[in-house]
Amino acid sequence: MSETPAVSRRLLLGGAVATGAAAVGMTAAAPAAAAATGQVPRRRPGQKSMIGVPFQVHRTVRVGVIGLGNRGGGMVESWAAVPGCTVTAVCDIRADRARRAADRLVSKGEPRPAEYGGSADSYARMLRRDDIDLVYIATPWEFHYEHGRAALLSGRHAVVELPIATELRELWDLVDTSERTRRHLLLAENCSYGRNELAMLRMAHAGLFGDITNGHGGYQHDLRELLFSDTYYTDSWRRLWHTRSTASLYPMHGLAPIAAAMDINRGDRMTTLAATATAPKGLADYRERFVPRDHPSWKETYINGDLVTCLIETDKGRIIRAEHEVSSPRPYSRINALAGSRGIVEDYTGPAPTGARVYLEPDHGGHTWRDFADYRKEYDHWLWQKVGDDAANNGGHGGMDYVLQWRTVQLMRAGLVPDIDVYDSAAWCSAVPLSAASLARNGRPVEIPDFTRGAWSAKRPGLDSSPTDMPPVG
Repeated sequence: MSETPAVSRRLLLGGAVATGAAAVGMTAAAPAAAAATGQVPRRRPGQKSMIGVPFQVHRTVRVGVIGLGNRGGGMVESWAAVPGCTVTAVCDIRADRARRAADRLVSKGEPRPAEYGGSADSYARMLRRDDIDLVYIATPWEFHYEHGRAALLSGRHAVVELPIATELRELWDLVDTSERTRRHLLLAENCSYGRNELAMLRMAHAGLFGDITNGHGGYQHDLRELLFSDTYYTDSWRRLWHTRSTASLYPMHGLAPIAAAMDINRGDRMTTLAATATAPKGLADYRERFVPRDHPSWKETYINGDLVTCLIETDKGRIIRAEHEVSSPRPYSRINALAGSRGIVEDYTGPAPTGARVYLEPDHGGHTWRDFADYRKEYDHWLWQKVGDDAANNGGHGGMDYVLQWRTVQLMRAGLVPDIDVYDSAAWCSAVPLSAASLARNGRPVEIPDFTRGAWSAKRPGLDSSPTDMPPVG
């Protein structure tokens, strides 16, 4: 019998934050006792897996947007730029943001979307409309579960910014709600569509790394100036997470591409997670040097470690190291390293045009790194070959935002199976509550639930998809 402990409900996020259903008085549908531990709750009668379920064909994809801050507001116009997609409604608790988003769309020659805002339940009023097929959610993390679940229950598919939820109970409920409503919910993991990441994935599937043994990904981004900004994160929501919990709050950008390259949920699965955390020094030090003494942040105490590392084991004995670090002075990196019996790739390593380096046998020797450029050209994903120029013109983060949006719309318009499904999304996001649980147990490993309920061992398509066209418009 495994000695890996199950996760108690009180340990999730250190027992320090009430989010999602707990915060808004909603009742989750998943069996609470099972969903809050490493156990797998039973499906309700008639509830079936969403694995391999295609989207219904949509001639036009009509998008409703909830959350119009920096992230959501920046994505509205690029949704409208995708062929066969239109933004029909926009919503934010601050009504002026909805108005400004609608104004920007009109200035681009797009139809004016309906505007919702002014109250915490504005999104619910928007979801009563009958001209929305897909809901894009970009609100603060603590609302993702509430908004994602409501979108599914309204009969819409949902694309949710990271993370889709912050507690195991919530993650299980989103899985179950997706299965009951027969609607897809997927994580808006743009980094899974990064050009280097997709080339690395195709190289892994082609066997260039031999037998994959380990990977290393992270979100290392110096956010200190933005975290203390009075305008960037509304009501300082992101900084306040560092006062509530000791956890890996946002590891998915690094974890997801490595998991995809290892075929997690498609032949392998993540089984245990053990976390470590450094002392919380960075935010307090930055405040001491740069933040006026009358700033509200001086009433706060920061408890989350500057660097939180998750060591994840898989059923096949592979190791994934996923890191979260936003409170330290350092250049941006998602690390993005994958290694096996015949070689290794490492991203974010220097001035080469791709930013990556590679060492593969039998091509290379002499303990000398080689540039990644030739390999990326050979294994460039068809999505980048097809829409790379449009991505550069329409999307942020080097174009991968637009690639995610284009692909999502294409999947819906062509009636295809999602590249990323609710099971992938739940597994990747489980690192948030499970890291808190492990840290509360002094770094002991905890079990990672099997959100697929046994279907993980079967090979199936994912991000390494076959080329397809966007259906013609009109």
